[in-house]
Amino acid sequence: MVSASPMIEVENLSVNYAGKPALDQLTLDVRRNEILAVIGPANSGKTTLLNCINRMIETIPSASVSGTVKVDGHNVAEYRDPSLLRRRIGMVFPLPVGLPMTVYENVTFAPRMAGEKDRTVLDETVQRCLKQSALWDEVKDRLDDLGTRLSGGQQQRLTIARALSLNPEILCLDEFSIAVDPVTTMKIEEVLKELNENMTIVVVTNLVLQAKRLAHRTALLLRGKLVEVGDNEVIFSRQTADARTFQYVQGLFG
Repeated sequence: MVSASPMIEVENLSVNYAGKPALDQLTLDVRRNEILAVIGPANSGKTTLLNCINRMIETIPSASVSGTVKVDGHNVAEYRDPSLLRRRIGMVFPLPVGLPMTVYENVTFAPRMAGEKDRTVLDETVQRCLKQSALWDEVKDRLDDLGTRLSGGQQQRLTIARALSLNPEILCLDEFSIAVDPVTTMKIEEVLKELNENMTIVVVTNLVLQAKRLAHRTALLLRGKLVEVGDNEVIFSRQTADARTFQYVQGLFG
């Protein structure tokens, strides 16, 4: 059940890349156990927002950041070790990035890097994560095969399984369906709805209909600014506070 209390709080967040603005004074919250979709044209700052939530933005030398991002009430900038934050936030990128190792090793990579050596625990993690990502039945007899030999859709679900391996509280997905077929996209959407019972999910998508059918609320970004955020019943109707929102979801610009 979606809680009114925020899991992620973004306040006056601005990001520039070599002086070029990507986000401008963005203030937004993501409620606990909700699915928030973030939509908008290219170069609206959607991916930048995700990178700020888990501090991946710090890996981009040209980026300068101001403002505040809090996760569960704690300022992310105050984590001495960003890896501790990233264990709480699973990330799934637009293209499936299968590590050059077996399916089993892909899923257990993060736990092993975190120091887990118990084979029983690792076995349980593999089964749990592959089931959660709707991949177990397809690969349970292929755990020793290279992950890169799976189909594109399977590899994308493998990246979700890998993101789930440390039991994150938040899952961020950036255009997860860009490289997979419609059937796999629908499978992943059903997976996300089930996962949402126990975690907060932020989905960046260029597919307006995906945001409509998947999310509880949707936020529209335009040239780095928040145009509007609200319940889907409002965002996808003429009740929107800003005419640009209705125009965008109707495909009148983008």
